[in-house]
Amino acid sequence: MRLALYFTPPADDGLTCAAGQWLLRDPFADKTLPPAETDGLSAAEHAAAIADPQRYGFHATLKAPFELAASASPELLIAEAERFAAGYPRFEIPRLVLGQLGPFFALVPDAPHPPLQNFAAEVVTRFEPFRAPLSESDISRRKPEQLPPAQREHLLRWGYPYVFEEFRFHMTLTGPIEESRRAVMHRLLEARFMDFLNRPLAISHLAVFVEEERGAPFTVRALFPLKENDPR
Repeated sequence: MRLALYFTPPADDGLTCAAGQWLLRDPFADKTLPPAETDGLSAAEHAAAIADPQRYGFHATLKAPFELAASASPELLIAEAERFAAGYPRFEIPRLVLGQLGPFFALVPDAPHPPLQNFAAEVVTRFEPFRAPLSESDISRRKPEQLPPAQREHLLRWGYPYVFEEFRFHMTLTGPIEESRRAVMHRLLEARFMDFLNRPLAISHLAVFVEEERGAPFTVRALFPLKENDPR
């Protein structure tokens, strides 16, 4: 079993529903969804494009998947996630856009946002005691010899290369897309997510996702609201 701390909106949020219809999966209910018509893509091309993010469910990584330390349990982690969320004020990303991370498409902030970086850093450090050390095979899978020094150090210390100054918030929509098809994919995704682009995104919840065994689909085990802002 592995667990992860992710951001995702609630199950009934419009963005969650739109992403589920695109990824053809509902990680809250742990079920796949029937294919829908996708203008500009064949069913096979759509399936190939979403194969990787479909297994993980719609989310943004805060603390990447990890095995539990011997002294921890899912129940202890979930209780800590609830306490953490209850005390951490919710906030907004000012503007969400469609972006590319190399050959991948994702929803990203239009610019770095310090409150978001701080939130992710807090999650990484707060839940570190629950994480078992990476196995040699997990370290090898990340190809540490190819990582820049800072990312290699983060991998060995925190179990993931992309934390703190290396963190980039992204809600993945595709796997790698061939260069010749990226313009088509960009147009299609802009149309699919137009209601959510160039608008704020509320960071209002913290989710615990679970992978019951390696390679299994990730599911939402718990979702906790962040602290409501004092209206005064």
